[in-house]
Amino acid sequence: MPLELYLDLLSQPCRSVYIFAKKNNIPFDFKKISLMEGGQYGEDFGKVNMMRKVPAMRDGEFCLAESIAMMMYMVEKFKTPDYWYPADLHKRARVNEYLSWQHMSIRMHASKMFWVKVMIPKIMGREVPQEKRDAAIEDLDDSLKMLEEKFLQDGPFIAGDHFSLADLVAIVEVYQPVGAGVDVFEGRPKLSAWRDRVRQEIGPELFDEAHQGIMGAIEMVKSLDSSKMQAFKPRIQKMFF
Repeated sequence: MPLELYLDLLSQPCRSVYIFAKKNNIPFDFKKISLMEGGQYGEDFGKVNMMRKVPAMRDGEFCLAESIAMMMYMVEKFKTPDYWYPADLHKRARVNEYLSWQHMSIRMHASKMFWVKVMIPKIMGREVPQEKRDAAIEDLDDSLKMLEEKFLQDGPFIAGDHFSLADLVAIVEVYQPVGAGVDVFEGRPKLSAWRDRVRQEIGPELFDEAHQGIMGAIEMVKSLDSSKMQAFKPRIQKMFF
């Protein structure tokens, strides 16, 4: 039986899982969960992931949450090529180092930029205060600087000479603010060159397919019924206003 992958490609971890499965020819059924329409709160989805988050995976009776755990599961089950998650102790440690760092840094700050620029004005009907926007930009800049100076350094990829899970997880996060109209590559030639290498490793067609939704997010959000997203208001009010 193929895996069941519950995804919304507006979500950066969902894109990483989708790209990984497609690139490795892993058979799966794409179960679309629309976050904007509250699909994660459906009764059936709750049986797959009680945390009400995507991505989620079901393999027969076995259910799994968290994108990194899913991709590592697929690495083991489907014996994917070594470069994804190298057997070499030091190379694997470099991949693990990035995967451990990114959750509370570039993922958080890139995602916040998307909310600040696109989602919050739609839901709240007003812009985020300027000082909050400036702080979000500063946090994102700091994370991108760390990605370049600590993790890429002078190498072509995060773990050295070869593309890996670390690069896949990084690129989908970096593209989240791009979908909000923030050109994170401007003035960053090292980051731009890395992006081009990663896109080639993934394959331009698959890369562009996976990012089609986020690249059209600004126009898509304009057509959303903001009344369906009122559950987000209390948290937004507390954090940004």
